[in-house]
Amino acid sequence: MARSRITDFTGAEIRENSIIAFPTRQGNTVRNSEAVVKEILRETHRGRIIPMLRVRPTGRESGHDRRLTLTARVVSTEHVVVIGDAKEESA
Repeated sequence: MARSRITDFTGAEIRENSIIAFPTRQGNTVRNSEAVVKEILRETHRGRIIPMLRVRPTGRESGHDRRLTLTARVVSTEHVVVIGDAKEESA
């Protein structure tokens, strides 16, 4: 059986090297962060497959305080939206 494609909540396909925006927490507030998708993962929880993304933050985000680290992290695809392609941005 072939894998189905992973999409955001608008229906846009999420691929490696896509630029996404997703919510993150800082203290007691929520901000929007921008990141580049490095890998698409699939985790199994109670028999269900949950799509996850390994992303690298770009440093562009809402909020007054800067992000302390740009290390890669794993996020769920639930509230992710695709905003571009990293290959197009670098051209």
